[in-house]
Amino acid sequence: MAITIDYFLAPQSPWTYLGHARFTAMAHDAGAQVRVLPVDLGQVFPVSGGLPLARRAPQRQAYRLVELRRFSTHLGVPLVLQPRFFPVAADDAARLIIAVDLADGTEAAMRLTGALLAAVWAQERDIADAAVLSALLAETGLPAQRLAQSREPAVQDRYDSNTRLAIDAGVFGAPTYRVGEELFWGQDRLEFVQRRLQAAQ
Repeated sequence: MAITIDYFLAPQSPWTYLGHARFTAMAHDAGAQVRVLPVDLGQVFPVSGGLPLARRAPQRQAYRLVELRRFSTHLGVPLVLQPRFFPVAADDAARLIIAVDLADGTEAAMRLTGALLAAVWAQERDIADAAVLSALLAETGLPAQRLAQSREPAVQDRYDSNTRLAIDAGVFGAPTYRVGEELFWGQDRLEFVQRRLQAAQ
């Protein structure tokens, strides 16, 4: 039976962006089933001690830029350190991922997630803009009606459920990968995710 990985993500997170392609390939190679779980960090942070970027100490904000540059260079993943549209409200993008997951399945949701992340961090596009979301659907070969469907109550219910699941699981940031009951926080922990997957095979 295929192992399941819970993928707690935020479509505006640079760390999710830096790890997404590697995680996608890793899960595929392991034959793992991925549950794509966009969460509302605005609800996760208050109960887990996290702070929005603008409220973090200057030292932490400065070091974040150092680490983003390091990982971008190390991984060979293009990244604009301070993109034009960041911070950005990402709830609409998160709900769009959920709508695609419900209608088109995991592979399509993962493909859209990658496009949304790259839109913020490589292309400097505004993922809070409905026109941008529509364009990304077209670019990833997905039906235009998914945007309207993303505004339906069932999608919001799933978004709320994902966020409660993350909080109950002890998630405090994105990306977080859960294999069984074991959490791995951050794209820099993907090597440990891979070891866990190999041990399960």
